[in-house]
Amino acid sequence: MNSAVADLITGFKRASFAAMLAGVAALVAMPQTASAQAYPNKPIRMIIPFAPGGGTDILGRIIAQKLGEAVGQQVVVENRPGAGGKIGTTLVAAAPGDGYTIMMVSSSHSVNAAIYKLDFDPVKDLAAVIQIAAVPTVLTASPNFPATNVQELVRLAKAKPGTLTFASSGEGSSPHLAGELLALLADAKMIHVPYKGGSPAMTDVMGGQVNLLFATVTQTASIIKSGKLKAIAISGTRRAKVLPDVPTFTESGLLGHEMSNWFGILAPGTTPKPLIAELNKQINALLSNPEVRAKLDAEGAEPVGGLADDFDKQIRSEIDKFKRIVSRANIKVE
Repeated sequence: MNSAVADLITGFKRASFAAMLAGVAALVAMPQTASAQAYPNKPIRMIIPFAPGGGTDILGRIIAQKLGEAVGQQVVVENRPGAGGKIGTTLVAAAPGDGYTIMMVSSSHSVNAAIYKLDFDPVKDLAAVIQIAAVPTVLTASPNFPATNVQELVRLAKAKPGTLTFASSGEGSSPHLAGELLALLADAKMIHVPYKGGSPAMTDVMGGQVNLLFATVTQTASIIKSGKLKAIAISGTRRAKVLPDVPTFTESGLLGHEMSNWFGILAPGTTPKPLIAELNKQINALLSNPEVRAKLDAEGAEPVGGLADDFDKQIRSEIDKFKRIVSRANIKVE
């Protein structure tokens, strides 16, 4: 065999071997690509850990409908209420991390993690997907309450320690912790008056039986505008669109009172990051949709969006903050 023929055969073998390797690589890659393209290939379940009709349920159904339209699969809403949201959250924490179970939660998720002994790890067993929206919280008072701003309120609370009262929708609720945080930041003693729900608490504040109440702007904006409640300050980083004349606590000179009520999507903690990223991408796109934004705005909710990691950091930070409030205020909930 002459050298030219030998070189030709060697080259042919090398080419064949390279082609074979390329073919194997393609075969290996095909299932992964097909799998990625197939998601979702069946309905997605959205757990809402509260009863129908509340803010979490309303916003969850808005997102479920539009997400289903975007991905071409139905997003089925299941209400699993009970124990302040803990029943539904426990269910999701134990669900398979396959991208077919998600849940809509509110800021009570962080509060529960700070107060209660849970059957799951709220950080490790649940993965943050995206924050949907924020609803600013406003400190309100009865119309005849003598203080009209934060500085007057703080002076009054210090002048008469243990006489000012604040209502909440229940022991260990977000409004309860908001009131305790105010007392801590103001270095003043205030008396907590728990109610079985937000409506009776608001009624007694309007009537002057209790001095103060933290509630969302969704619940209170129309009542404030009617003059039945007095707005003192917004708890958040910026003023509320529906109450543009009400300053934030920071603007009023009391730093650190940021307790907006938020809503967001979580998934089981074992959900792969590529699936989390895909859900985050799809929902971020929805939050830019004018129709979705209009529906959220109608509920007094301001769209947020952003990265899953940012939402995860926020939840962790809030849990730590609420644990400090619970410890310093010596809150004990059975």
